[in-house]
Amino acid sequence: MTLRAVVIDDEAPARAKLRRYLAASEGLLWVGEAADGPSAVELVRRERPDVMFLDITMPGMDGFAVLQALGDPLPAEIVFVTAHDEHAVRAFEVHAFDYLLKPVGPERFARAAARLLGNVKPSIDISGRVEGLLDGAPVPVRYLDRLLLPSGDAAELVRVERIDRVVASRNYLDVFVDGTAHRLRGTLDSMQGRLNPSAFVRVNRSTIVRLDAIRQVQPWPDGEQRLLLADGGRVTWTRRYLENLPPGLSL
Repeated sequence: MTLRAVVIDDEAPARAKLRRYLAASEGLLWVGEAADGPSAVELVRRERPDVMFLDITMPGMDGFAVLQALGDPLPAEIVFVTAHDEHAVRAFEVHAFDYLLKPVGPERFARAAARLLGNVKPSIDISGRVEGLLDGAPVPVRYLDRLLLPSGDAAELVRVERIDRVVASRNYLDVFVDGTAHRLRGTLDSMQGRLNPSAFVRVNRSTIVRLDAIRQVQPWPDGEQRLLLADGGRVTWTRRYLENLPPGLSL
């Protein structure tokens, strides 16, 4: 079980350091590197890696532009490696697996490697592919387990079990944790696709609610339902979304 990794960074010393770390990591295999955005896109399309160690600040075409060029869904897990922490919130908005600040030490890299090996399925695991063909099992979807949320002048990595609801506000999302809203840039459709549907449900056009955060369900006019949440919030579950209840849930 080996994860194939590429390194994308315009600085040769940074690429060399990550090559050394990868060589010392059991279960991670370096399969190539690139020093600029266009070369990175070509490399990823050719090698089809499981993991991209991607610098954000590169001349001409930065790390986010590389992801945009690769399209959606992304072909690999993303570990951003950068000297600048102001990109952290945006990095997690594009569902980065991890965010490493330069200079990356061996212990921090080892923690990231352990998380990767514990959560990412190799795309070239032949035995897994054969078993999937035999039993028809779909490839498991990996949903978010943590979300990096702005908190004052810093950011907080929050487990999704603490999120009560997510509310769309034009081009932003307000993520409510313990009654406090944290604003992210993004769309509700994108967020819904990254949250486990067994734990989170879309209740109206602009709101996703964590099921365990619902304290009361009250009848509402026109066949709708009024939800009282753990943080005191009140949300309407509209008829359109009641018709699309997740499997195993009934009201």
